[in-house]
Formats: sequence, C-alpha cells, structure tokens
Amino acid sequence: MKKLVSAVCLLFFTLLTGSVSYAQSNFKSKSIGVGVVVEDMERSLNFYVKGIGMVKTGNFTINAEFGKRGGLTGGEAVEVNILKLENGSEGTDWKLMSFGKKVNHPKSKFIQDDTGPQYITIQVKSLKPIIDRLKEQNVTFLGSTPTPLTKDSHFVLVQDPDGTFVELIGAME
Repeated sequence: MKKLVSAVCLLFFTLLTGSVSYAQSNFKSKSIGVGVVVEDMERSLNFYVKGIGMVKTGNFTINAEFGKRGGLTGGEAVEVNILKLENGSEGTDWKLMSFGKKVNHPKSKFIQDDTGPQYITIQVKSLKPIIDRLKEQNVTFLGSTPTPLTKDSHFVLVQDPDGTFVELIGAME
C-alpha cells in the first residue's frame, strides 16, 4: 500500500510540474512590455526620465496602415518611446505613446477609483535622489510618504501626469 501511495504521489507531482514547466516554456522573454497612452508625450518623458530616472532606450512608429491592419489604432500613426529602468536587453519596456488627445475620464484619487492597470511598483536602491528630482518637478507626494516599511525600506507614492500611480520602494539613502 505504501508503494502505491508513493507511486501515485510521484505521478501526481510529475504531472503537476510537467504542466507548469510546459506552460512557462512558451515565453521568449521573462518580462512583459507595457504600452501606456499618455496625453502629453513631453510631459510624460520628463516625469519618467528626469523625475523617476528611467532611460529612453529607443522608439519606433506604428504607421497608419499597420495600425489599421493590426487593429491597434484604427488607422492613426503613432510614435512609441521605449523606456526602461536600465539600458539593457532584460527588463520591462515601458512604452509611451500619445495621440495628442485629452484624457476623457477623471484622474483617480486612489487606486480603487478605476479598473484596469492603476499602478506600477519600482524597487530602487536609494529614494533620496528620486524624491529630490520629483520635488524639482513639483510632483505631489501622496499620503504620508515617504512611509517606513522596515528599518531599511521606505514607500513613496506619486502619480504620473496622466494619473498612473507609481510606487517607489527602497532605502532612503
């Protein structure tokens, strides 16, 4: 009986881990590229590059024909600027695009005010230089931030120009 239970457990474990590794093997990259439509490209680039400290790693244009054929834009061309936390092949592509249109929904005051992607979290080595840069840009800090999480870690919450919440977590210095 012990051997039967062991065999069933081994079979179950093999099937479980086999299906998990099979599902994961279909992905070419460990990161997800995120496309963000912004109202004002220059203002958003200033916030993310000069304020947060991301780097612009490239850009490309989706032409009108591909936008329509691919179902992305309905026939409008758009330039996409690619930002990353560091310039390299790994990491998330934070892709900004703008159609020059005003936001047509109210800016959220809290994360729960709307559905869909509401916030991003960025782990940093030191919050101080980011806080200084964001203060220079007159970015509003939300809640009572920076808020201590642990002895060596603090939490800062701000919003980008279009209302996406940006959580920054790291040491103060």
